[in-house]
Amino acid sequence: MFDVSHNTCKLEAHQIDGQARKLYVHRKGATRAFGPGAEGLPAALAPYGQPVLIGGSMGAGSCVLAGTNESKTRAFSSACHGAGRRMSRRAATRAWSGRHVLDELRAKGIIVKSLSMRGVAEEAPGAYKDVEAVVDCAEAAGLAKKVAYLTPLICIKG
Repeated sequence: MFDVSHNTCKLEAHQIDGQARKLYVHRKGATRAFGPGAEGLPAALAPYGQPVLIGGSMGAGSCVLAGTNESKTRAFSSACHGAGRRMSRRAATRAWSGRHVLDELRAKGIIVKSLSMRGVAEEAPGAYKDVEAVVDCAEAAGLAKKVAYLTPLICIKG
């Protein structure tokens, strides 16, 4: 189990114009992606880099990546935390019904638990970007490298 926050502000050491500086790094919609050997990583993760979890939609998988040392200079050791929406929640509820989304996901073997059908419609798979394309971009930019792809079995919409 690994918990990843995507809205933080933390004091960190980074290089600015060749000088070590302490900076408050605010990540809104991003997550930490420290590379191998980074200070503060648990010993078990130090050789590999920090886990970076990039979630897809309820119908697509999620990806596990590892932070890179290159991300330190490119993005203050940051990477995206998810595929990201391609349409607003309101637009998604106009395009899909919660019942339709549940049935579609059930046909794929994915169980969804939610308190509301509106919440399910808001999170319809079509409302999100292609997670694999987003992950490919993060890797190509040197922010993190792919480790594993996870297939959804159960989605809980809180």
